[in-house]
Amino acid sequence: METRKRTMVKAVLWNLIGLLAMLAVGFAATGSLALGGGMALVNTGLGFTLYILYERVWSRIAWGRDA
Repeated sequence: METRKRTMVKAVLWNLIGLLAMLAVGFAATGSLALGGGMALVNTGLGFTLYILYERVWSRIAWGRDA
């Protein structure tokens, strides 16, 4: 089973990558760094929360693991 600390570190790093990607997409789509940044922050907050929940659920599922 994965520790909560490991899940949190993975989530933070993954979401930093996603934040930068979404910032670039938001800026390209709107031409505004402020609006693109706002979109990126909302997306990152939502994605962070959902990723942690997703990882914690999968950590409780034994299917596909080697014994």
